[in-house]
Amino acid sequence: MSVDVAARLAEVRTQVDAACLRAGRTPEEVHLVAVSKTHPLEAIEAAAATGQQDFGESYAQELRDKGAARPDLRWHFIGRIQTNKIKYIAPRAHRVHALERLDHAQALAKRAPGPLRCLLAVNVAGEASKSGVAAHEALEAVRSLHGVDGIEMVGLMTLPPPVDDPEDAGLWFEQLADLAARGRKQGLPLTELSMGMSHDYEVAIAHGATWIRVGTAIFGPREQA
Repeated sequence: MSVDVAARLAEVRTQVDAACLRAGRTPEEVHLVAVSKTHPLEAIEAAAATGQQDFGESYAQELRDKGAARPDLRWHFIGRIQTNKIKYIAPRAHRVHALERLDHAQALAKRAPGPLRCLLAVNVAGEASKSGVAAHEALEAVRSLHGVDGIEMVGLMTLPPPVDDPEDAGLWFEQLADLAARGRKQGLPLTELSMGMSHDYEVAIAHGATWIRVGTAIFGPREQA
């Protein structure tokens, strides 16, 4: 393994702490998901040795296999859900970050060992190329999904459009935070915001992210799946 995962992870944590300080937040408010998709178990072991507990996977079989190898870690499913892969996700996921559909929620609830905490995937920019619920439909979707026995909707997740300047992503992060705030005023338990990746997590923290999903900055470029 050529990448020094421990050193890179320490640098990310330093940057997270600094971003929290600038935003007037405490580091305890921001949780780091180390996005380990396509990276080998060796890299995960190196991160876990530093105390990292939360890891993110986008492919259901990887979640299943890596979770079986390290059941002591917290595994987050951050990819798009496929109906025929739910059997791999539900038993292992600590959180599901991109729930969209009622039938998926029902299927996850049937297979999860206990209440499963989920976040709604919101397509804040309305991009045709991306999945996610439209912003104007998001709160109604949360109500519907939260009504599924065994599913706890705890927040919102987004992946903003690509930008050259990370600060430009702030517009979309702000919109997601405002949407969650409106939901809370309506009694919805939207306390978590999953937003920000390697290139823009500091901006996401400034706008209220509680989960940041960082892969490349920790593990280096992804290997091909």
